[in-house]
Amino acid sequence: MIKVNELKFGYSKKRLLFDNLNLELKKGHIYGLFGVNGAGKTTLLKHLSGVLMPKEGSVEFNGQSFKERPVSLLQDLYVIPETFSLPPVTVQKFFDIHAPFYPKMDANKFAHCLKEFDLDASMKLNQISYGQQKKFIVAFSLATNASLILMDEPTNGLDIPSKSQFRKLLAQQIHDDSCIVISTHQVRDLASLIDYVIVLDNGTIRFAHEMDEISKKLHFTVKEKTDETVLYSEEQFGGIKAICSKETEKDLETDFELLFNAVISDYEKINNAFKN
Repeated sequence: MIKVNELKFGYSKKRLLFDNLNLELKKGHIYGLFGVNGAGKTTLLKHLSGVLMPKEGSVEFNGQSFKERPVSLLQDLYVIPETFSLPPVTVQKFFDIHAPFYPKMDANKFAHCLKEFDLDASMKLNQISYGQQKKFIVAFSLATNASLILMDEPTNGLDIPSKSQFRKLLAQQIHDDSCIVISTHQVRDLASLIDYVIVLDNGTIRFAHEMDEISKKLHFTVKEKTDETVLYSEEQFGGIKAICSKETEKDLETDFELLFNAVISDYEKINNAFKN
């Protein structure tokens, strides 16, 4: 679906943020794009949506370039930015104005999402809270049925119940013809959703693996102390949380925060576990 080939880009002529970056995103996946603030996550999303253009290299969506801004591509993607400003219109009016641009728009799905998020179509967008605005944008994006949906920090501003509703709706959205990329530094919010992990650090992809691979190659556990099987560990009360290269008696679910910290700390060591 998306192919990034030898991408070079920088906001300054003297320093490139991306230097020959390569990435391929396929249909049927929810990708988690993790990285600290300033790692380049938002800039990468802007290239994936054609908002920014490479200095060198290419970004293709279904074999087409964004260079000419073809309407057919723009109709089949939706971007939820981290920061946004909504017009002083009602939820329904916004839908009526913008829905015709998206040929796969589903009004019933939009109504369902509004109900799940406890939003009313008569609400004025500029008079509701930031969290409610965020839920509205998520609802609209899912209703477009766009093949590619890019979300930048979508859980920011959501309370705990709303985050649960978000995960529920997103789980219902993914299908064989769609691709969702969620950029975040709040790794715990998305642990139950994503099936492919990408870690971006200083403009470089340090880690990119499917969850099936991760569960086979990396083993998350709690130990009393470190040993030769431990790839990365963090101290906790009474022992350590660890990522091990071999199966243990107390294998736990994937700890995304621990994995992220491990990749940032020593990505080569973690990636080497996938070569065996």
